[in-house]
Amino acid sequence: MKNRELKLLVKNAQAASEGLKALAHPTRLLAVCFIGEGEKMVGELEAFLGTTQSNVSQHLSKLRDKEILVTRKDGNQVYYRLKDKNVLSLVSALQTLYCSKP
Repeated sequence: MKNRELKLLVKNAQAASEGLKALAHPTRLLAVCFIGEGEKMVGELEAFLGTTQSNVSQHLSKLRDKEILVTRKDGNQVYYRLKDKNVLSLVSALQTLYCSKP
């Protein structure tokens, strides 16, 4: 493996590790699953997750910081969506492993 290829591999591994850390919380994982169905507003996530607006916003902020989610504003409403659909593939694989009935 060439030095340039190794550097790229290390960079990609670091990015993957950061993304996995961001997803490694049940609330964030559930939020990503729900947002994977289509854009969602904070209020929708609040109802789905059964937690406060403040708590939801903190988790969404972390997912935005790690570039898992992006936002779109429409008037006073902020809509969240997945930045990369590959994240949904990862979550789907986790669902298959951990959420299927024995």
